[in-house]
Amino acid sequence: MPGGRLTQQERRQIALGLADGLAYAEIARRLERPTSTVTREVMRNGGPTSYRADLAHRAAERRAHRGKSPAAARRTAEAPRRTVHGRDPEAVLAYEETLTTVLVHSGMPRMTARVLALLLTGDEGGLTAADLVQRLQVSPATVSKAIAYLEAQTLVRRERGEGRRERYVVDDDVWYQSMIDSAKGTAHLAETARQGVGVLGPGTAAAVRMENVARFLDYVSESITRAADQARAILHTRPEQPAE
Repeated sequence: MPGGRLTQQERRQIALGLADGLAYAEIARRLERPTSTVTREVMRNGGPTSYRADLAHRAAERRAHRGKSPAAARRTAEAPRRTVHGRDPEAVLAYEETLTTVLVHSGMPRMTARVLALLLTGDEGGLTAADLVQRLQVSPATVSKAIAYLEAQTLVRRERGEGRRERYVVDDDVWYQSMIDSAKGTAHLAETARQGVGVLGPGTAAAVRMENVARFLDYVSESITRAADQARAILHTRPEQPAE
């Protein structure tokens, strides 16, 4: 089985496989590479819809010239943590990168997505700024900026850890509160759209358009709030364990 870095030809085969709609496992089988290698390669280079073999190869060459990459350093730093519970370290890292890419595609800045993915996939229940700096191999200022973004979106909260150090936590009610805040923002936009009806003149084409926008957003806001309230209990329910 081939080892070492992917070659340019292998990256072109990955691109062709993606274009043909092949699963990562099938592409990996044809290359005689681990599935996690293909998954990580695609996700760190734009995802399945944006992967470009030549661009990915040049990016890999740049990383090689810079020496040990942040991702490689992070793998070393996280190795003991990742091997608990019988997990495959490579599979966990590949999943973490997949989750990061999905969050980026949803509109989140990449470093912020990396921080959130690390918080979500950890067993610790929370990490300090120093933990995040070490595991992501970035500066404290970078972590601080990412945390500020996540706090503004109500996706993380701070809690007092050991001594005077704060930990950043993603817990159950954070998701509920995030949905409620989203619904409030949508409702505010609906209210603003409805204000335009009086300004533009009832019955005009522009006013009708704004009224329809307001009605639509009202419905969405109410639906989000209702669904979040109905589903909130799910966040506090432990999944059933399979029978032995």
